[in-house]
Amino acid sequence: MEARNTEFVIFDVETTGLSPKDGDRIIEIAAIKVRNFEVMDKFHSLVNPGRDIPEQAQRVNNITPDMVQNAPGASQILPDFLTFIGGACLCGQNVKFDLDFVCFELSLAGYKMNDNTPALCTIKMAKYFMPHLTTFRLSNLAQAFGIKVGLTHRALADVTLTLEVFKHLVTLAEDQGVVRLSNLLKEFGVQKPVFKLAQHQNTMF
Repeated sequence: MEARNTEFVIFDVETTGLSPKDGDRIIEIAAIKVRNFEVMDKFHSLVNPGRDIPEQAQRVNNITPDMVQNAPGASQILPDFLTFIGGACLCGQNVKFDLDFVCFELSLAGYKMNDNTPALCTIKMAKYFMPHLTTFRLSNLAQAFGIKVGLTHRALADVTLTLEVFKHLVTLAEDQGVVRLSNLLKEFGVQKPVFKLAQHQNTMF
């Protein structure tokens, strides 16, 4: 299947820190579903992490404890995210980071992502198709493509920006004859992490 005709879910999470295994948790998740780069649906929620949000994290994403106080927990919102994904291909900026958090949080609740759900990384694509760049941060990639950069480090804003960057990266791939999703996944795909599921709940998907 050609990449352009593929259903993609571009997603991003904001977190309390860098490592779910060390106790960091998701505090926001957002996703945009597209086909032929036309927006089909959106998914967004703040997430109550069930723990404090370090000041350093608050300075990065401007998400405060008050903002997530009444938000659903990960065990409540992430099954809905799995339903939202359906049979789509995931895509994200440094997508392994986001996958690690989502899959770890799912495992804590006794769920897991479909084993057949593929995932593409825009950083991997950018490093291959734009090797002249000295940095591959999302805002820098956007600027390199002439995309206006507004709010960053909020999940929905980052997803929207990632989608625009991804469109340009797919065009670069097509210019070099890489048009099929299978070829993109072979070069720029990311494997989902495997975590032991909690035993106190049933699994889904």
